[in-house]
Amino acid sequence: MKRLILMRHAKSDWSGGPANDHDRPLNPRGRKAATALGGWLSSHEIVPDQVLSSTSARTAETLKRLNLPPEIDTQFLRTLYLAPAEVILNTLQEAKGDCVLMIGHNPGIGMTAEAILESLPAHPKFTAYPSGATLVADFDIADWSQADWGNANARHFTVPRDL
Repeated sequence: MKRLILMRHAKSDWSGGPANDHDRPLNPRGRKAATALGGWLSSHEIVPDQVLSSTSARTAETLKRLNLPPEIDTQFLRTLYLAPAEVILNTLQEAKGDCVLMIGHNPGIGMTAEAILESLPAHPKFTAYPSGATLVADFDIADWSQADWGNANARHFTVPRDL
């Protein structure tokens, strides 16, 4: 059994700071949401043993505010910045952990969430996959190389407004 936590970064700041999209930080609401998402993971006793994240400032800040244990194997991958679903799945297929957190961007992260599941959660915000949306899905596989479209089961789904 393998577990995936698929998270879209929390709400970013569009107020005109960095001119480069890659360097946009979280806004105050996003910082609060990322902290709440960390609490939600902790309350469900969901702790990844590997993190695969986009290199953007907003994904890095989201990860930092989750307050996960510092010893988790963490990789920031440029290929996950604005990655399409195929790249996200290919990256997951190379993962080594039993519980992997992937933090990325829409539309790719939301498309991946829909495509990996056998059936979608009934949550009204699932198909929109708003900022901070987080899916926890289980794969009945021995190795991540076996992960494929349509072979995961949703265990939990939340958005920051739920917390």
